[in-house]
Amino acid sequence: MKGITKTVWILSLVSLFTDVASEMLYPIMPVYLKSIGFSVVLIGVLEGIAEATAGLSKGYFGKLSDVTGKRMPFVQLGYALSGISRPMMAMFTFPIWIFFSRTLDRLGKGIRTAARDAILSDESTKENKGKVFGFHRAMDTTGAFIGPLLALLYLYFFPEDYVTLFYIAFIPGVLAVAASFLLKDKPKAKHPDKPIVKSLSFLNYWKTAPDQYRKLIIGLLVFTLFNSSDVFLLLKAKESGLSDTMVVGVYIFYNLIYALFALPAGIIADKLNLKTVYIFGLFLFTIVYFGMSMSTNIYFTLSMFFVYGVYSASTEGISKAWITNIADKKDTATAIGLYTGFQSVCTMLASSITGIVWYNFGGFEAFLTTALMTLMVALYLIMSVPKPEK
Repeated sequence: MKGITKTVWILSLVSLFTDVASEMLYPIMPVYLKSIGFSVVLIGVLEGIAEATAGLSKGYFGKLSDVTGKRMPFVQLGYALSGISRPMMAMFTFPIWIFFSRTLDRLGKGIRTAARDAILSDESTKENKGKVFGFHRAMDTTGAFIGPLLALLYLYFFPEDYVTLFYIAFIPGVLAVAASFLLKDKPKAKHPDKPIVKSLSFLNYWKTAPDQYRKLIIGLLVFTLFNSSDVFLLLKAKESGLSDTMVVGVYIFYNLIYALFALPAGIIADKLNLKTVYIFGLFLFTIVYFGMSMSTNIYFTLSMFFVYGVYSASTEGISKAWITNIADKKDTATAIGLYTGFQSVCTMLASSITGIVWYNFGGFEAFLTTALMTLMVALYLIMSVPKPEK
């Protein structure tokens, strides 16, 4: 495929295998944790600590990748830690061990994310960046489509055998790590001194970053603050009359649409511009939340998940491509790390905000609030952030 280098292909396959492993466990994780004695509160604390670990580490390791001039060691170590964490969760059921294993998984994500996205940026140009990031998202999300399907198939024949599923998920994890070692760093100027990167030094980038970067990140983070977990959409789907199996099925359907549209969305973004496609995605998101707030019809709900898949394809990879087009090449991983780090924190807060609004006022009000705030973010980006250079 023109414009997609060997490095991008390998990195995308690594992400595919990793998502097969992680998404294989995603639908059964809460059920498994409950089966070994975790309360809902303890599950929430576990996920909060894990996501905080990922968020804080993304910025630090992004900065470290830029300062050292290395990418591949962070990618390889990150995927390796996530790979070994999955069978560890099935080996012992002590709460401390589970906390350690889950945190190790998220730490792996934090180590690899910024360096991986910087590689994608280095392997692309401003003319095809949307295509490259879109291709990677398509492959990544194909894994998110395959993983739950494999889990459903296994549990159909072996109901409630969750432990074995954790060991099976280790296999694609190993394939991901093995593939990552096919990647090599391009030769760069060696640093005469061993660089020292303080834990929060990546925050200093905010002061030196281009003004356009700061304006963009403010908009993206405000949106993230109201973009709660997909669990709430699945709960709304359940309320509209879908069975438990259909709820899992509609999540798989969403990932399929996401995977199919990610590359076309990236190609269109290159021909038009990244800003236009991203804002189009935000308008689709607004339609989904307005629609889901009022719908009790099963078929309408399914159509909204189709639109939701197109929204994800139009925003996830596009936002990172947009950021890397603004940031200086030497600061690419830091720019991505700073954004994704704060994004993780805002994601945690978003689910709490939606949950509180839902509990106190109802699902309609929660979804309506999200839709209105997203519309405001779209208008802010239209007026405040200029189109990225082609």
